[in-house]
Amino acid sequence: MSEQQNPAPGDPQSSGAVPLTPLLAEDPPKVGDFWLDARLVVAPSGIAFAGHDEANTPVMLILLSEGASNDAAARDRLAGVVNELHIDTVVARGGHGQDEGRLGGKYRHEDDDPVDPDDAPLAPWVALAYDGSPAAIAEASRILDDVQLARLPLQGTPAGPDYRLHWIDRTGPGVARLWPLPWPGRGDRAGWVSILASWLLMLLLAALAILIAILIFQQSPQQSPPPPVPPTGSPPPQSASPSPQSGSPSPQSGSPSPQSGSPSPQSGSPSPQSGSPSASRSAGGSPTPNSRL
Repeated sequence: MSEQQNPAPGDPQSSGAVPLTPLLAEDPPKVGDFWLDARLVVAPSGIAFAGHDEANTPVMLILLSEGASNDAAARDRLAGVVNELHIDTVVARGGHGQDEGRLGGKYRHEDDDPVDPDDAPLAPWVALAYDGSPAAIAEASRILDDVQLARLPLQGTPAGPDYRLHWIDRTGPGVARLWPLPWPGRGDRAGWVSILASWLLMLLLAALAILIAILIFQQSPQQSPPPPVPPTGSPPPQSASPSPQSGSPSPQSGSPSPQSGSPSPQSGSPSPQSGSPSASRSAGGSPTPNSRL
């Protein structure tokens, strides 16, 4: 008889633990309101992730692949499977074509996210309650197989080429939108402590920049302001205001001076030589001292 080997301690099969696979670069960090932590099940129709919400509640999120999310029949099959689940099992659902049916109230809209008109519709997804047991993994595999028609019983006698879904090779994750954007380098949204620290750092840098600017301007020499520029079309101040040289009367030009306009003893005032009575008498024959001489 061959001796039966017992599983080694720490083996996932002995402890019932579920092996986790790290996320790939093509996997979205967040779907809806749930952050993704690791991969659980991978199938051509989609991927099952281990994730959590803002309250750190663990969930198992099933996201259809790129090929299955573009097939209307595959989207309808996922919606039908989800509507048959227990209401306590389904935490939330979202994506294209998942807002109808018995559990349509679990649908979470993302209408407040900025959407470009050319963006493709979001891939269908469903978040289920997750306890880390192999039964949860088996449930995820069953849902993905139903979408892929992998468990569909054979109908009639096979003839001709095998049936193959046209999207079976497009196994990448479907379209997911990340909004609001997470903190750089982190897998979840930044907390209020990080946001407060960033604001305090920004205020400190702004105050330091203002202080440096004040010190620089204090060291610069003060300069007198330039003269005001006259408006266009107005005469310059030199031509409009009277100056002593041009418009104002000066003693040399407009004011009467003793040489020109005022009577002087030489021109307008009677003098003994021209306009005085003594001169007239001398002209009439009366003797004057000058005539005697």
